[in-house]
Amino acid sequence: MTRFTHAQPAPTTPKPKFIGAEIYRGSTYGTWHPLRVPRVSTVMDLTRALGWLPAAQLITSPRAKLAALTGFHTSGYLAALQAAEAAQSVTDDIRARHGLGTPSNPVFTEMFRRPATAAGGSLLAGELLRHGGIIYSPAGGTHHGLPDRANGFCYLNDPVLAIQSLRRNGAQRVAYIDIDAHHPDGVEHAFAHDPDTLLMSTHEVNRWPRTGALHDQGAGQVFNLPVPAGMHDDDMALILNELILPAVTAFRPDAIVLQCGADAVTEDPQSRLCLSNNAHWAVVAALRNIAPRYLVLGGGGYNPWSVGRLWSGVWAILNDNEIPDHLPAEGQSILRALHWDGMTKRHQPQDHWINKLRDTPRHGTIHDEVRAGVAHLKNRIFRA
Repeated sequence: MTRFTHAQPAPTTPKPKFIGAEIYRGSTYGTWHPLRVPRVSTVMDLTRALGWLPAAQLITSPRAKLAALTGFHTSGYLAALQAAEAAQSVTDDIRARHGLGTPSNPVFTEMFRRPATAAGGSLLAGELLRHGGIIYSPAGGTHHGLPDRANGFCYLNDPVLAIQSLRRNGAQRVAYIDIDAHHPDGVEHAFAHDPDTLLMSTHEVNRWPRTGALHDQGAGQVFNLPVPAGMHDDDMALILNELILPAVTAFRPDAIVLQCGADAVTEDPQSRLCLSNNAHWAVVAALRNIAPRYLVLGGGGYNPWSVGRLWSGVWAILNDNEIPDHLPAEGQSILRALHWDGMTKRHQPQDHWINKLRDTPRHGTIHDEVRAGVAHLKNRIFRA
């Protein structure tokens, strides 16, 4: 007897998931702070306007429980952070001990709930990626947080918590790539001596926190590339193709975490780097298929137009959506409605900040410092 069987459909790859929350809408570090600008809410609104964020792909971020945060942070610090939010003030002792109530890390209404929500998203991402996939959490990327104190606008360190969550959920080797304009000192503090975590950072030389020197070496796999002011798209293309991709591929990670801070673009007030958003999108695309688990986080970014456009484009890249030449009217209205107190003449909105996502590429002669730094790190990584 001949037995006929129906062909089974090929398994479908799950669509990327976007982790967001409404707590970021209207939440601000204060009217004078660099993080007074709307960021995640702009990305959510803009991607919805473009038809890129259906309900099925959006996950509302939970707020992390204290027990999960103690994977990196001390219980004393977490108690102080919660108490500061409740009282809306800190003592001199708490300010000195935990870095709360400072110009960088001020007291504000949601100073525990907001970072705990970002951390909850990163912890959840590790669980959701147990069987592979792609997660985008633009609220994440707070890479300066230290175990016992706030640091550099960061109250908690969600990239560290994300890596820990990935490990608990099956990933053994994690590659952490950071293209923010600032060195991820908190993440390096956590994993500098871990041979199963590859840490690679590009950051502006002599920019706060002034850590992450080229020649720094720990017991783990730490590779820092300080880059000069004026670094442009061609510099980053060299770094990506000659350093980041070969190093990550050779490491053979189970998971990749990309911190995609948007403060390295020309329009950002917190760096002197000169990337266009095309450079960030190229990194996002190039790393996407190297490992079965891929988590993309936000980070720095202090010009509301440039960060909103860049991070919206990241979501397009992760979904293979075509970036339009011009934004539809609804998208333009979202960008036109943004307000930025204290902006300088250099940061007055330009036409393409309103009607386009994609910047004009920013080319130039590759800096000697970039060539030399890449050669030095390649020698360290691939030497016999």
